[in-house]
Amino acid sequence: MAEITAAMVKELREQTGAGMMDCKKALNETNGNMEEAVEVLRKNGQAKAVKKEGRIAAEGICRIAVKGDQQAAVVEVNSETDFVAKNTVFQEFVETVAKQAVESAAENIDAFLEEPWMEDGSKTVKDALVEKIAVIGEKLSIRRFEKVTASHGCVSTYVHGGGRIGVIVEADTDVVNDAVKDALTNIAMQVAALNPKYVAVADVPEDFRAHEKEIIAAQIAQDPKMAGKPEKVIEGAVMGRLNKELKEVCLLEQVYVKAEDGKQSVAQYLAQVAKENGAQLSIASFVRFETGEGLEKKQEDFAAEVAAQING
Repeated sequence: MAEITAAMVKELREQTGAGMMDCKKALNETNGNMEEAVEVLRKNGQAKAVKKEGRIAAEGICRIAVKGDQQAAVVEVNSETDFVAKNTVFQEFVETVAKQAVESAAENIDAFLEEPWMEDGSKTVKDALVEKIAVIGEKLSIRRFEKVTASHGCVSTYVHGGGRIGVIVEADTDVVNDAVKDALTNIAMQVAALNPKYVAVADVPEDFRAHEKEIIAAQIAQDPKMAGKPEKVIEGAVMGRLNKELKEVCLLEQVYVKAEDGKQSVAQYLAQVAKENGAQLSIASFVRFETGEGLEKKQEDFAAEVAAQING
């Protein structure tokens, strides 16, 4: 049996919003497996809010570079401290990395790091990173990048919180004017704010649907109000909750954040913009980077660090 520490209970509680004793019990049931403990809490209806991408903890920034109306790239570069993330030298370096990415043909981060550095072809991107580490005096990491090319329309971008979140939206459109671009910027802001997982319901994988149905069914099975209900009624309740969840994770089904009536969906907003501009307009894809997704920030004990330096 794995030892269940207070730190593990605290982490699970932060991820799910469940009570401390419920978290401890779930960890005991799953022998300390965090992911399985989250599932136990969800099935028991005790998880209030699961952060599926993990706790946002690492420092750094996202930056976006664009090339005309049809190409854009977003990068995430991490640092050890928030102090460095706010450093002008670091930020200028990340901006150059983004410019490199929008010109890149690399298909993964390893290939990208081996490309000639755009500011000095005698070096690779990795060499430039190592040099910047030496200058700044802190470990840095070019963690990821994604390049988007719109083949039948345009791209729109949005950076939030000084680089905490970077979004690229790809649109299929036969009209690219200021009104359409403004609308797409609004959609990019929507993606930043509400963090959808998919563009449309049709894009949701069957395994995601099946997994969520299992969770919802387990929750309903523990609801006293549903005890003894016919199978058809229970199935209807499961599908009702699933459809409600899909509206939250699918961009086009979400309520548009700027809707004056608080009811207009993103799909309805896009249809309105398309009609006003005589355009065929749809969202092809989006990319959303949030700094530190899935990374754990190391716990600093500054008192111990200072003591170690004094005694060293």
